[in-house]
Amino acid sequence: MCRLLAVKSDKPFPVAPWLQKFALVAKNSKEYQGHGWGCAFRIGDQWQTYKNIRPIWNDNPHQFGETTLLLAHARSAFRDEGIVIENNMPFSDGRLQFIFNGELHGVRIKAEGRIGAEKIFNFIRRFDTGNLSAAIEKATDIITKRSKYVRAMNLILSDGRHIYFHTQFNEDPDYFTLHIKKQDGLAALCSRPFAGESDWRPVKNNSNGELACY
Repeated sequence: MCRLLAVKSDKPFPVAPWLQKFALVAKNSKEYQGHGWGCAFRIGDQWQTYKNIRPIWNDNPHQFGETTLLLAHARSAFRDEGIVIENNMPFSDGRLQFIFNGELHGVRIKAEGRIGAEKIFNFIRRFDTGNLSAAIEKATDIITKRSKYVRAMNLILSDGRHIYFHTQFNEDPDYFTLHIKKQDGLAALCSRPFAGESDWRPVKNNSNGELACY
């Protein structure tokens, strides 16, 4: 299972400090999060992406500048399999960026993808008729009904202007609960609060939402 980060701001912010703190979240996780990492961020109206097979804590966060929207993902490969950069998230279709953390068993859906997370991304896209929030809600409901067991299904999806999320788990709330913070026109969502920061609050289990700055 992986670690997730999303940040959205009214004004440009430096990427490096967020990635440095996120790297500590990944490095200090009770499950190994070193099977590569990736991020996507906005420069103007364009997505910029980066992926590396090295652990995030062994990479250089200062290679990135400023942005108003950031998604980052540190990977823990299921059963230590498929450790290639092509399986690193975010997954994208050019317009959307997607990151995922979870574990599902006996899933019965038809969707293209090298790994489960990519199949879930493509399954959600099938229901996107202009309302991403509704597409996520419909797709995750079907996935849940067509799975033997959902240990967890946390995901974040962005079209470059909005950041939507879904959180769902049936065990280990300490590990799977997402946390959110808001300050001075900025909102962030992460798998765990950053060390030494007390202004993060847990997101309710079995919920959908939009990460908004206000």
